[in-house]
Amino acid sequence: MTFPAPGAVPALFARDLRHGFGGVEVLHGVTLGVGAGEVVAVTGPSGSGKSTLLHLLGGLDTPRDGEVWWAGERVDTLGTQARAGRRAGRVGLVFQHHYLLEDLSVLHNVLVPALLTGQDGAARARTLLARVGLAGRERDLPGVLSGGERQRVAVARALASRPAVVLADEPTGSLDRANAEVVAGLLLDLAREDGAGVLLVTHDERLAARADRALHLLDGRIEEGEAG
Repeated sequence: MTFPAPGAVPALFARDLRHGFGGVEVLHGVTLGVGAGEVVAVTGPSGSGKSTLLHLLGGLDTPRDGEVWWAGERVDTLGTQARAGRRAGRVGLVFQHHYLLEDLSVLHNVLVPALLTGQDGAARARTLLARVGLAGRERDLPGVLSGGERQRVAVARALASRPAVVLADEPTGSLDRANAEVVAGLLLDLAREDGAGVLLVTHDERLAARADRALHLLDGRIEEGEAG
């Protein structure tokens, strides 16, 4: 893949990412792209570099070599604060462990991305909470929610700022099968409606099968597969 692609700017693009720890190479020149409205699943065994890749794509770490682009802007060369500011408005993150702020209400947890970017996102936050089945729970604290409800709040939060990119790290890994199906469906449906590019890191074959494309990460290298 080359960048920029003629006539289209990928929501997410990475070229020749290389990274390691303590002299051990973890990623060996990973190149991938995710189009607007496209869902791409990344699978692979433990230790293959999936979490490292996701941290680099989300700007949480800086690659040793290579490039990361969000919606047409290269971001790996930015400083930490500048990258965090871009991420707040352009990238939605969903983790296996939802990382809700326990002292904030459900509504205010969803509002965090909007507050970071100076937006008045209350109306969208309420709409998203209704879409994920939590209308009327806006004032609740996370401590009274079930695991599935907490993860649905995390999905709403990730989509609150209408990000160009959604990155999800094992988003259903801590849920039972019924809740996993609900959360996965909501995440994919809502992101596609917004035209966001979605990259999922998952061990869940059912979730990977719902993606438009599947990539397999093995020994720090990407292999293209098929989804669905």
